[in-house]
Amino acid sequence: MYYLDLNFTMSLRKEKAAILKLAILDHTIKLIGTRSYDKLHVNEICKKTKISKVTLFKYFPQKEDILLYYFRVWSLRRLVELKDKPREGVAGIQYLFDKISEDFETHPGIVLSLVAYLSDLGRTIKPFPLKAEEKKLLFPEVKDIQLIELQSLDQMFEKFSLEAIFKKEITKTTSTRDITNALIAVFYGSLITAHLNQIGQVKMFLRKNLELLLKGLS
Repeated sequence: MYYLDLNFTMSLRKEKAAILKLAILDHTIKLIGTRSYDKLHVNEICKKTKISKVTLFKYFPQKEDILLYYFRVWSLRRLVELKDKPREGVAGIQYLFDKISEDFETHPGIVLSLVAYLSDLGRTIKPFPLKAEEKKLLFPEVKDIQLIELQSLDQMFEKFSLEAIFKKEITKTTSTRDITNALIAVFYGSLITAHLNQIGQVKMFLRKNLELLLKGLS
């Protein structure tokens, strides 16, 4: 359920569009469950959302765009939570690992499908836009939600890596770019490994892998 802030001016057309896009995302996450995204048909999403395929493709030109939209919303949630409860350096890195593992345990299908999509050589990866109306519907309680600048996972990891160096939590002489790349490799690689080996405690598995990486950097 989404609520509007009376202090936020939104046209009826933009409001309906924002509500519909978020409904499509919500139903997609619920429908996919533990399935692969390739097994989820557009007709299923349309039936659940009560819209036509033409309408769905108006907002998401490709079905895979919903995956990118999911990750965009995921990133915004993290930024809002970090604004409310700031974390720096290694604590921030651990936080991102914990959050993706929680989503993996709850919605493994969409997380693994996102990783598969990001690794597809035949597709050009670009952030899916998240409009002001959608941000406000997602976080009606956050008065300055429009002031929160969206960041990619890469940007968040690089920021936390730089802080970790300044805090001397990372002491090895290496660039923040190299550290960020290593973090992303462990981040996505751990999810794939957890799936392949059917590891139950995903959060603990990701934490252990991150700990091993950070030990090598300190």
